[in-house]
Amino acid sequence: MNDQEFMYEALVEAQKAFAKGEIPIGAVIVRDGEILARDHNRREELHDPTAHAEILVMRQAGKILGGWRLPQTTLYVTIEPCPMCAGALVQARVERVVFGAWDDKAGAVESLYNIASDKRLNHRLEITGGVLAEEAKVLMRQFFQMRRK
Repeated sequence: MNDQEFMYEALVEAQKAFAKGEIPIGAVIVRDGEILARDHNRREELHDPTAHAEILVMRQAGKILGGWRLPQTTLYVTIEPCPMCAGALVQARVERVVFGAWDDKAGAVESLYNIASDKRLNHRLEITGGVLAEEAKVLMRQFFQMRRK
């Protein structure tokens, strides 16, 4: 599979979040071409402010791999990670992050902050943004339009 195909899988997860009334962000984490974990935002469902898609898939992958370090993994997420998630990605030693749409209000790997590539930290990630960005933006736009009504 390539970046677009894995991002499509993250978009499927985002659509699940949308259907539940959660902010529609989905993620998958991949190692050696295989999806280790998939999930979507579940903050409302779990009553947990940390239940972002990225955090949930990192937790699942850690259990599968038997540790908190996630070397040689790529995280695919529909929207640019926030500061909390970017920090967790650095801590987990994720190798690469591929995201869909940029987040001008909370993006922490390119838009507002560059946590994932900050040379002062002990680990840096390879970042690829804009993969299926329009699809991710449309889903977010639809969600917030519906919410405002």
